[in-house]
Amino acid sequence: NGAMTIAQRGTSSTTHGYGSVDRFAVYNNGTDEAPTHAQVDVASGTTPYTLGFRKALKITNGNQTSGAGAADHTMIQTKQESQDIAQSGWNYTSASSYVTLSFWVKSSVAQNFYGYFRTKDGTEQIYTFETGSLSADTWTKVTKTIPGNSNLQFDNDANQGTEINISPFMGTNFTDSGVSLNTWGAYSGSTRAPDYTSTWYTTNDATFELTGVQLEVGPVATPFEHRNFGEELLRCQRYCYADRGSEDYHAVAQGHFNGTGTGITMLYTPVNMRAAPTLSYPVGTWIVSGDSGTINPSNIYPTDNIGGVNAFQIRTAHSGGQSGEGFLLRTSSAGHTWILDAEL
Repeated sequence: NGAMTIAQRGTSSTTHGYGSVDRFAVYNNGTDEAPTHAQVDVASGTTPYTLGFRKALKITNGNQTSGAGAADHTMIQTKQESQDIAQSGWNYTSASSYVTLSFWVKSSVAQNFYGYFRTKDGTEQIYTFETGSLSADTWTKVTKTIPGNSNLQFDNDANQGTEINISPFMGTNFTDSGVSLNTWGAYSGSTRAPDYTSTWYTTNDATFELTGVQLEVGPVATPFEHRNFGEELLRCQRYCYADRGSEDYHAVAQGHFNGTGTGITMLYTPVNMRAAPTLSYPVGTWIVSGDSGTINPSNIYPTDNIGGVNAFQIRTAHSGGQSGEGFLLRTSSAGHTWILDAEL
């Protein structure tokens, strides 16, 4: 979802992690106000708008009162499955075989920023790069060609293989003035990038926008592979499937009462999920509707929570059901969402 078109969880969030644009998590640690990350429109007439990009991920910095602490950071991360890298066609142990990372970035503060490409299998490796000095409020395309390395390893499985991190700020707990750019090295959490200029981080309501993130095999950046909305949504639903009712009493699943205190339903997702998902939902926002009336379940939980499938049995705990009777599992308000999450 490098074009930032899918935002199943919501269009704006202050959550530490996944909360807005699909497949892109925003991590923050600081003593001041948490940043907001949101799916926003790309302004018409700009490049990348003229190249077909209509959405971006935007971070708005919180209000700063204590400066840039050593442990502070704001990071955008997107993670890739190891099997996708292993089977991509990249001869990743060869220094003459390449992948190319490209993205569009815009900052309200003119300065240089850093990012890194990190591997997770075997001995973790890191390849650190810079955006170059960005002009304020100006979209810039950044392209990084990354060679293979004999120390790289990717297992043929659905676990995390790589991570792309593009950071508006990292404090000195994560940086070191001696870090070399554009070369592979062993990963260390305390030496991810050179020391940062802290201007962006210490500016109240500073913004940082990202779109058009593409990682591809080969030594050059090709035009962005725009996919239609439906195809992009299905790809994202491997990692997150959200059902957001547009009306009150939105029906999510049907099932039957197994005794008076338990209901059994099946939830079906459009594609097989990457791994065993976790189920989340707003507390107290579900109702069970049967001939016996409306019941507020005290708990909803998956019972056959496994990966690689698209069907999940869900049980509800309640009182007052009629054994053998059918029911609908529904939300009690249009704003309520249930989420199956199998993110990396």
